[in-house]
Order: sequence, then C-alpha cells, then structure tokens
Amino acid sequence: MARYGKEHKQQTRQRIIAAAGHRLKQDGIDGSGLAALMADAGLTNGAFYAHFGSKDELVAAAVADQLRSQQERIGALAGTGRAGLEQIAREYLSAEHRDNLGDGCASAALLDEIGRCPDATRKAYTDGVMGVVDSLAAVLDQPDRNAARMTALGIYALLTGTLQLSRAVADRQLAEEILEHGIANALALLGVMDG
Repeated sequence: MARYGKEHKQQTRQRIIAAAGHRLKQDGIDGSGLAALMADAGLTNGAFYAHFGSKDELVAAAVADQLRSQQERIGALAGTGRAGLEQIAREYLSAEHRDNLGDGCASAALLDEIGRCPDATRKAYTDGVMGVVDSLAAVLDQPDRNAARMTALGIYALLTGTLQLSRAVADRQLAEEILEHGIANALALLGVMDG
C-alpha cells in the first residue's frame, strides 16, 4: 500500500476542515455527526483520526478556518472607510447571506453553540473573531486604533445579531426590515464614532 506524503495529508486535512465548516454552519455543531462530516469530505470515518484527535478539535479548526477566510475578505477593503463598511454591511445583511447558512458567517450560524463548547474551541473562536474585528477596524480607517477596534467590535456584534434575528423570525417582511435597519444602524454607529 502506497504511503502519502505530508503535503497530501495536509491537503486532506484542509479538505476535511473546509467541508466541516460548511456542514457545521448548515446543521450546527450538535447536528453534524462525524459520518456526515467525513462523507462531505469524500472520506470514510476511519480516516478521521489520522487528522484529528476528536470532533471538538475539528470544530475548533473549522471555526478558525472560517473566521480566517472572513478576515481576509474584510481585510481586502482596508482603508476604505464608510464606503467599505457600507459594502460589508450590505453584503453581510443581505437576504442571500441570511438564506444560505452553510456558505455564510460562522459567528451568525454557530454563536449559540460555540458558547457551550470546550475552552479550546472558544479560544479558537475568540482569536478568530478578534482577527475579523481587527480587519474591520482597518476598514474603518480611524486614527485611534483602540477606538477603531471597539467601534469594529460593536459593528460586528450588531451585524451578527441582526442576521441571527432576521433568520429567526417567521415573517418575511419583518425579516427584510430587520436587515435594512441593521445596515442603517451599522452606518449610524460609524457616524456617531466619527462625530
């Protein structure tokens, strides 16, 4: 039987992490069993333990990976100020994002479950979300770095909570209104901090 090199093992691990990121956001942490997670990656359950010691370890890796990707997307808008924030808010609080959990933000999809996860997962989340916040602060382009970070944290919390609320209500019209008001509130928060 042929042995695979380190590069193949790393590629396989990354494939598992990417597939898990989608499945976890779609079905939740508790709703995603190892069999489904591995099937999504095109692998058998037996291959799991060659890459991860536990499901919790995979969850932490997947959450960190999802937040790293979000950080990179936001970071591409560094220094764009209000226009960049408006673009982020409109994309984040779109009906398309709301209706596609598996392709969306890990925070909005998993926040309630992450709060009940082991410390290692919560630490991976904390590090990842603060990376996202720092990228958002760079978009805001405010001279006071600490103030920008606190503004960015408030905006991120507002965006995440708004998206969760829009997903939760049964009234479609109300769900749309929640998204629109969330965009306005994010921009207003930036205006308050600028003024």
